[in-house]
Amino acid sequence: MCLCARLPSLVEYVEQPLTAGLRDRAACVRRVAVLGWAKLHNLQPSSEIDAAVVNELYSLLRDPDPVVMVNCLRALEEILKEEGGIAINKPITHHLLNRLKECDIWGQSEVLRVLQRYRPQSEDELFDILSLLDSFLVSPHPPVMAATLSLFLSVSSNLPAISLAALERVSGPLLAACGSGSREMRFAAVCHIQLLLRSVPGLLGPHYKRFFCGYAEPAYIKERKMQVLVELVNDENVAMILDELKGYCTDVNTDTAQAAISAIGRIGRSYSDRCLQILTGLLGLKQDHITSAVVQTMRDLVWVCPQCSDTVCLALDGCEETLQDIQGRQALLWLLGVYGERISTAPYTLEVLIDGVRSEASLGIKMELLTATMRLFLCRPAETQDMLGRLLHYCIEEETDMCVRDQALLYYRLLHCGIEKTREVLQGRRSDPSLGVLIGRPAKPVSQWARCFNTLEPLSQGAVEAESDSRGSPEHVTYNPKPNADLSDTLSCSHIEEVHSGSDSAMRCSDSSTNVLASSIAAPLSLSLSPAVSPEDFEHLWLQRQALHTERGAEKIEEVDCAWIEECVRCPAVLQCSPQSLQAAMQLVNIQTLAFTPQHMLPWRVYLYTHTQRSHSMDAPNTTLILGELLCTGEANQKSGVKKGTADSEAGAEGKEDQLVRKEMDATADRLRVSEDGQEEEEGIKVILNQQPKDDDALRQFLTILITVLNTLSSEKD
Repeated sequence: MCLCARLPSLVEYVEQPLTAGLRDRAACVRRVAVLGWAKLHNLQPSSEIDAAVVNELYSLLRDPDPVVMVNCLRALEEILKEEGGIAINKPITHHLLNRLKECDIWGQSEVLRVLQRYRPQSEDELFDILSLLDSFLVSPHPPVMAATLSLFLSVSSNLPAISLAALERVSGPLLAACGSGSREMRFAAVCHIQLLLRSVPGLLGPHYKRFFCGYAEPAYIKERKMQVLVELVNDENVAMILDELKGYCTDVNTDTAQAAISAIGRIGRSYSDRCLQILTGLLGLKQDHITSAVVQTMRDLVWVCPQCSDTVCLALDGCEETLQDIQGRQALLWLLGVYGERISTAPYTLEVLIDGVRSEASLGIKMELLTATMRLFLCRPAETQDMLGRLLHYCIEEETDMCVRDQALLYYRLLHCGIEKTREVLQGRRSDPSLGVLIGRPAKPVSQWARCFNTLEPLSQGAVEAESDSRGSPEHVTYNPKPNADLSDTLSCSHIEEVHSGSDSAMRCSDSSTNVLASSIAAPLSLSLSPAVSPEDFEHLWLQRQALHTERGAEKIEEVDCAWIEECVRCPAVLQCSPQSLQAAMQLVNIQTLAFTPQHMLPWRVYLYTHTQRSHSMDAPNTTLILGELLCTGEANQKSGVKKGTADSEAGAEGKEDQLVRKEMDATADRLRVSEDGQEEEEGIKVILNQQPKDDDALRQFLTILITVLNTLSSEKD
């Protein structure tokens, strides 16, 4: 009662009863006395607690009552806060772990949280701790499971294989928590599942239906579940997921509907035809918030998938009548400016907006309207000249906002510099293929997010990098790959050397790019991404030429003016590169990547294409199309796995801890194979290239560029 009164003057009167209470026979008295010392310190944080009391609290960690033990942990954490909390050593750690089963749910969570500060002194001790924690990893109580996994990730931070195995173990309890009756519990579980998917993207793929939204669920849970569904999309479940998301697009909650449309757009980066069919159908509903979200999604989709532009241009006709909000109108203006030559009604739509510019309140709309009209003038001058003059006159002479006025003056002066200069400034790229067609993010190390697991941080962070709703032009969003001062110089296309054919076989291995370079080339070579090749066209051409190569062989395929070449490059570290890094490196030299196999999955494949152009070649064709595949089958890994499996069977009596240690050591040698003469060889990446029409010099030069990219990325990883 004295402590509840919060009177510092009474402190001296309660110290003696609290000290006596620590030695009382009744466990309930000891529980209250321990917490009393913590509260006493809270009332007078500047005063020092007697060292004898601290020692007494340390001794009570071995109290037979588990509640007293947990209360001592809490009290010592509070009293010794300035010193970093309770000192956790090996005896205390093992004592707490051995008594963990005696504690209640919250007591177990408290003990596991405190133990995260302890670091095992040896691998044997580490595996002893993990063995004690194994049963708690699948606890039916989410707080205990989450605290156990957090401790697992903390003590095994240097053993990624064990961390990944722990993530697989907790997938069941996390899925069960997603079905909890508590909304808060469901939301926290989904947010933590998003963390797991950062390192194991396909972990919950078979359970995607568990993330379908319930009708009565709040919008914030639905949005997180839709983000998870996007991460789990694959060829087998894409139809079911898209059908489910389509139903959410007409939800009575506008935020949920717009989030569903955005999710369909992100899936459209890999399955554009199906998603565009759904998005086009939604435009027919003529609802403002749906039309706005669809137009914004289409704008973002054509920015990363330019092959979708024809379908998007056809779908835009008439949607300006429905759009009312600023973000949707900005997206429409960007599309009209960039693809105005394909949209027949573009000048008339802009003219209506220009006529009403005086009553337009949004500065963003005015600035986007200026840019769109200027771009349309460059491709359709006869229809746009008059309205552009009226718009520039209003913005320069009558507009009061300085940003709009300055932009109009910039365009006016730019026109005085000539059409070609204006075209050079305004008609930049229409898309950013370096963003690729990937849906989710590449797998990340567990250590990047382990510290925030079982905290409030995942609840406040979105699993998907939110795209800004207020921006009007995708060009304003920049993609910054890892800076590399040497990469652009190394991959310069202006001075490229020819590859020597050092062997008659179709498969040749090169140790580095320097082994395949000759002194010079006869004609300069440049690479181009135009015209774009859609994934469907790539698949058709690739399978057609692959069948032709299989049937006729490498010699007879030349009769159809087509070249086929295969190389083996020793750069296994490329397998560890994120898809974004590989795409960015390829984009520097105008090589477009169309599809990837997820990281750490074998066989590993990358499909790519480019167009070669040679301006001064007399005998060779000026332009050729090259299709390519990078392949790593992992056969060496499989062979080593067989050997390890045999050794495991011979050592059947080996302990669980030793097996885990050996697996971790073997993981570092996954991509090494030993030849018969005892030399270690790195498994190569097979490069398969197909070219039409045939131009051997251009094909060899392109191979040089590609090998240089791969070796540069591999050296970075090493």
